[in-house]
Amino acid sequence: MELQGKIIAILPMRSGKTAKGEWKSQQYVLETDEKYPKRLLFDIFGENKINEFAIQEGDVVTVCFDPHAEERNGRWFGNNRAWDVKKE
Repeated sequence: MELQGKIIAILPMRSGKTAKGEWKSQQYVLETDEKYPKRLLFDIFGENKINEFAIQEGDVVTVCFDPHAEERNGRWFGNNRAWDVKKE
């Protein structure tokens, strides 16, 4: 999926360790420029991608993302993982 808008918030970076090594993830909030704006919370996984996209608050971007939902132990979890970000 693809959505264009302005970055209105950048959440604190998250990090951790797994058997495969260390990881980092950053979440952003995008707001569309419409009569009734929509907001999308999306994340970028991996320090290299976070640095490559270098997103700043106020940037106007087009985000390509995959929505994902899964159930674990009777609870549902979801995210919108971006795989490409283009600054306008």
